[in-house]
Amino acid sequence: MSAALVTALGAAACGDDSPGAVSAPASATGPAARTSYPLSFDNCGTKVTFARPPQRVLILNGTSVGEVESFLMLGLEKHVLANAQTYGVSDDPSMIGRIRALPTGGLTMNKNFDVPAEQVLKLKPDLVVSTWSGGFDAKRGHATREQLAAAGITTLVNPVNCANGKPDATEAEKRAYKNQSINSSFEFMALLGRIFDVQRRALDVVSGLRGRVEAVRARTAGKPARKVVIAYPGMAMMNANGLPAVMTGGVYDDVIRAAGGINVFSGRGEDATRTLNKEQLATAQVDVLVVGLFTPGENGGTEAARLFAAYPQWKASKTRTYTVVSDSVYLGPLNALGVEKISKVLHPDA
Repeated sequence: MSAALVTALGAAACGDDSPGAVSAPASATGPAARTSYPLSFDNCGTKVTFARPPQRVLILNGTSVGEVESFLMLGLEKHVLANAQTYGVSDDPSMIGRIRALPTGGLTMNKNFDVPAEQVLKLKPDLVVSTWSGGFDAKRGHATREQLAAAGITTLVNPVNCANGKPDATEAEKRAYKNQSINSSFEFMALLGRIFDVQRRALDVVSGLRGRVEAVRARTAGKPARKVVIAYPGMAMMNANGLPAVMTGGVYDDVIRAAGGINVFSGRGEDATRTLNKEQLATAQVDVLVVGLFTPGENGGTEAARLFAAYPQWKASKTRTYTVVSDSVYLGPLNALGVEKISKVLHPDA
């Protein structure tokens, strides 16, 4: 697998151990209001202005699905001109078909697994959305934010990922990037609600999702925090030793905490994903294995059996305690699903 894909995957799989809110021109709580246009705000150091709700949106890949799923959760399908985000697997099965139904604009990916600059410009969107700042990096063959602005095209980076792929990121942006949480997923939906003047819809969706997460927190409060490993065998290219990508930090840790557990490698972030070796994985105390699926061809039960055979000393291996997730532990709108799924194996009687 190419180094480009490893880098791109890292854009979607990152974080640290402390949950935190990100500065954004919208709140995931509070009363909903109508958007007053023109709407202007700072996005990763770039001033963006919307004269009206965008009608021709291009969603870049960035090996993420969090942005396109947020659009779908808010009923913004008709605003999407072309979407480049898809895994073909989801913890919400309806998402697979809904994403496939979106137009792709006939776009093809470059060697860095995203839409080349010339194709973006030819498509003439009125808004280009990227999960990370690297989606606008000319060195990767992408159109820059300045280049797109000159063509009359507005750009938007998921605010919590400003520092990812931005060499001159501010300290505040770096902190927000490290401190991703479930709330970061809600903040992005609230931001879309403001941009597209669907703030009431966004507030209702976020309130419902937040309520589900808090219900699990309440059920598992006071119970022993069992130790969890999240491992994606299909992302082994992210690890220097060919091991499954073990996810830690940020949203991953927050989802596990909300479910009533603790990440065995809590707070170590994407560096641990890259550098973890077999001895470290073998000596980890693992009560519950969470198998992550990256592609439709993977089978969670089969992958769990392989990991149990490779690490028989884990308590999870002896008790065969595991669950399977895909996109619900990433930054995105499905975190409540991930919390619910993991909590059922952590605390089945709660």
